[in-house]
Amino acid sequence: MNQPRQHNGAAGVVDVGGEAHALECEFERGESPVFAVVRDQLAEYFRGERREFDVPMQVPGTPFQSRVWSELQRIPPGTTTTYARLAETIGQPTAVRAVARANGDNRIAIIIPCHRVIGSDGQLVGYGGGLWRKRKLLDLEGRALTLPLFDA
Repeated sequence: MNQPRQHNGAAGVVDVGGEAHALECEFERGESPVFAVVRDQLAEYFRGERREFDVPMQVPGTPFQSRVWSELQRIPPGTTTTYARLAETIGQPTAVRAVARANGDNRIAIIIPCHRVIGSDGQLVGYGGGLWRKRKLLDLEGRALTLPLFDA
């Protein structure tokens, strides 16, 4: 079992809520069979042949982040929701900024579709990869230029 001594961005250490935590795992050299699945599913997505992912994932985060990321995966492809609606959906309507932060902390963009979250005014906002990429991803999913909101 790898037990990192200090948080320095090395594999096996994750930042959860500003604190470093060691992952409970064994590290092995080589290619994981999951990587082939991820590559295949992403290729299908970008060819327009896949709209949802079923890649096995272990996503370390706080319980709050996990709730947000789980809810992101429920947003249907080709639709959007707002940070405020996402906060309401997880039962914390006043936690809009925390939801936006958790959305931004998502390390598995596209597979956990944080690009489907927009501002309350319907505008594209807050995407770490750049708003032009967010627009491309939404367009790829068959979005129209107007962005209707997803009703949870």
